Amino acid sequence: MPDYDSRRALLVDAFTDAPLAGNAAGVVPDASGLEAEQMQAVAAELGASETAFLRPSDDADRAVRYFTPSQEVDLCGHATVASHALLAMEGELDEGEHTLETQVGVLDIEIDGRTVWMTQNPPEIRELDDLDYGTVADALGTREEGLRGLSADLPLARATTGLPFVMIPVEYLADLSEMEPDMAAIEAVSDEYDCAGVYAFTFDTLDAESTLHARMFAPGAGVPEDPVTGTASGACGAYLDRFGALDPTPERMRFEQGHFVDRPGLVHVNASDATAEGRVRVGGEAVVALDGEIRVPAAEDDDIIEA
Repeated sequence: MPDYDSRRALLVDAFTDAPLAGNAAGVVPDASGLEAEQMQAVAAELGASETAFLRPSDDADRAVRYFTPSQEVDLCGHATVASHALLAMEGELDEGEHTLETQVGVLDIEIDGRTVWMTQNPPEIRELDDLDYGTVADALGTREEGLRGLSADLPLARATTGLPFVMIPVEYLADLSEMEPDMAAIEAVSDEYDCAGVYAFTFDTLDAESTLHARMFAPGAGVPEDPVTGTASGACGAYLDRFGALDPTPERMRFEQGHFVDRPGLVHVNASDATAEGRVRVGGEAVVALDGEIRVPAAEDDDIIEA
């Protein structure tokens, strides 16, 4: 008889208040005792862009490891929001501040009503003077002129608040919406600058209350286009603050994403004090879309997981 370990597993849609929108994250609320290969197999079976595996911690209220369907990643904003929203919904977390041990250090989490706020690492931002606009335009499948429109004030840059992305300002929403990305070329650009992916954004928004509209491509991590990206939103907030794009930087910004993959969502970003010593906060709501159990073979067992 095969040796299986049953664990609760959920799909939780983050950065939305409606199911089947925003960004779906896998959540395994109790991953204690699971080996890396087991977590990787569960993430592949669930098929979400990232799955959060919550575990005990000696240094924080809890620890987490994040896996895409193909690899482990150090940090994931939407899976952090999804997992903590779930715990709050089920009465496992009270309003107020909590801590989370990640691969990039211990982060502060705040539960504020239905919104989960995640404090990210101090920003690091570097202009990419050697990155050619033609190369970027070819990779994204868009007009080079549409990328150069904001270049006088907002350069191409590598930005991170825990997970690095190439920041690409775009002048018009039409250019953003009509992109036909070359995934191999995007992966090459990401690899060249040691980034998880590329984050293209415009101030030309669908909703007048929004700050910007974005798309994020990370084919190297197994995510051709991510619906809504918390880590990239935090990095972009720090980037906007660094270059004075909205001088002064608003206390709360509102980023749209996911509409071009039919998964619309909203990220709230606070980067108004994102100095080298400051921190960026990213917030959003979440809703459970699927709740069940998954059977995980023993670590030495190569059988396929049965959901």
